[in-house]
Amino acid sequence: HFAVNHFLIISDICGFIKCRPACFLTFVFDNDMIFFNNEGGKMTVDQDAIEPVPSDSELPVSVDKKEKKDKKKKDKKKNERGIETMFRTSLRNHIQLSAIADNKANIMLSVNAIIISFVVSFLFPNIKQDPSLLYPTAILLVVCITAVIFATISVIPNVTYGTFTRDDITNKAANLLFFGNFYNMPLKDFEWGIKEVMKDNDFLYSSMIRDFYNLGVVLSKKYKYLRICYQVFMYGMIIAVIAFILTFLFAKSGVN
Repeated sequence: HFAVNHFLIISDICGFIKCRPACFLTFVFDNDMIFFNNEGGKMTVDQDAIEPVPSDSELPVSVDKKEKKDKKKKDKKKNERGIETMFRTSLRNHIQLSAIADNKANIMLSVNAIIISFVVSFLFPNIKQDPSLLYPTAILLVVCITAVIFATISVIPNVTYGTFTRDDITNKAANLLFFGNFYNMPLKDFEWGIKEVMKDNDFLYSSMIRDFYNLGVVLSKKYKYLRICYQVFMYGMIIAVIAFILTFLFAKSGVN
């Protein structure tokens, strides 16, 4: 039951088998393994020894190892994406909080500047005519100036020396993601430092962590002074208004 194109090949080999007693040959046709032997000078096919040759699709493949490798790669990519998303979201939130703090400080500066202008323009000239306005006006002026001071402190930038050394880069102690650490450095040194950071993922992530931490420290300082500023303004305005009310009441009753 061989195909016609296989018949000529087998017929050529028959002479080889007849002239050699007890020889054993193996042929493979179309992924089928055929065994021929010569017993008593006659060519016979060893039917018991016929075994099919496995095709490429049937060859054993280490599927488990491949799946494990693919799973590790996917997990690594997911982990990297998760880390990048975490840093991106956290930094964006902190930058927004910093902008909110600056806006709050700007509001306090504007409001207190208007109040101080009103006090200087209208209340001070009337103190000579009505000396009872001196104390509530002084209270209001002190409150506004104190609020302005704390609002200004909250937005004062903290500028560092702006330098780093090669030892800092080698020891992974420098943070090149913040301008205050490199603005006084030459361009060549800064470019070399950035390339060193880009080569090492651990160094890059540690720099991002330092930048994240320093931004949090700055935010803590801003909101601390803003809280004091708003508290001074709130309680001070209450005291000043009470002082003005008492002054007008005593002025009507004729009590100095």
